[in-house]
Amino acid sequence: MINALDVAMTRRIGEFELDVAFTVESGISVLFGPSGAGKSLTLALIAGLLRPDTGTIEINGQAVTDCAQRLYVSTQQRRVGMVFQDGLLLPHRSVLDNVALAVRQARGRRARRAIALSWLERVGADSFADRRPRSLSGGERQRVALARGLAGEPALVLLDEPLSALDASVRAELRGLIRDVIISTGLPALLVTHDAVEADELGDHIIAFEAGRVTGRRTVDRPADADAEARRDVPSSDEPS
Repeated sequence: MINALDVAMTRRIGEFELDVAFTVESGISVLFGPSGAGKSLTLALIAGLLRPDTGTIEINGQAVTDCAQRLYVSTQQRRVGMVFQDGLLLPHRSVLDNVALAVRQARGRRARRAIALSWLERVGADSFADRRPRSLSGGERQRVALARGLAGEPALVLLDEPLSALDASVRAELRGLIRDVIISTGLPALLVTHDAVEADELGDHIIAFEAGRVTGRRTVDRPADADAEARRDVPSSDEPS
């Protein structure tokens, strides 16, 4: 069986040294640990935003980083969808166009916007598709960021503390949305958090981090049919839902 992600790498920044090895399978895997443990650094290395000092990274069995071979596939070619803490939406573009820019599987502006709108509907953000990011609340921006991260049909979804800047009530609502939407796609995802509740509610597999090392791993026990409803519907890449 080919893993969605295989990581074995090191990276030193000042006095901090990251030295980790782990795999990601199906579902949502969570990198959990205190601030400063190296979780976000790990995501940046997987995404290709930074390079490891040594080691390899494989996505779906294909090497995207191999330091010994001097192989460094660009971020754009890694087919990863990314959701960041602050959304990182383009302020001069509408919500719809922010998502449409991530669509890779369609030609033409109309087709890309149709797919983008279907994802906005899926995350409950279609009602503000024509607005600019600056007019959105924090929770609304993260809905859009999630749609954008999924719209390009990535091989892997990376989420770096996507809820940490939100109020508690909004976080609780979006935890359910994130899990439902990602599970409905069948895509593997890797999420970073230091919140134990968030880790257990979102994750299928928990990878514990501390001081730049993996210190443990466990599987979250979920009822077999817990995610059945979420899998029933996902926007088609051919037409809007």
